[in-house]
Amino acid sequence: QVQLVESGGGLVQPGGSLRLSCAASGSIKNIYAMAWYRQTPGKQRELVALISGAASTNYADSVEGRFTISRDNAKNTAYLQMNSLKPEDTAVYYCNAVIAPPGQRVPDRYWGQGTQVTVSS
Repeated sequence: QVQLVESGGGLVQPGGSLRLSCAASGSIKNIYAMAWYRQTPGKQRELVALISGAASTNYADSVEGRFTISRDNAKNTAYLQMNSLKPEDTAVYYCNAVIAPPGQRVPDRYWGQGTQVTVSS
């Protein structure tokens, strides 16, 4: 079993900062990639940032320069540092990871339960 647990969400004023964490646990051989998505009611889930196994990163245009994704391989944890937050950043943020368990050749995709981020004045 593999689980992804997000933490760090909450209420913050515009211009403020939050740091989200995503901890992967369970039977893990390796993690190919980790990513953060976000979703608001009635809208498609949006890729916010991703980090590959080689530590290459990609960001949505709307967060480029404000958000930073990173990972701690020893802890199987990804982070999303969110600075200069805007009201339009309000969403449920989900962690996603591509993980290969021991004995399985093809990796699976896993989702966390989501954490609410609300940016409001």
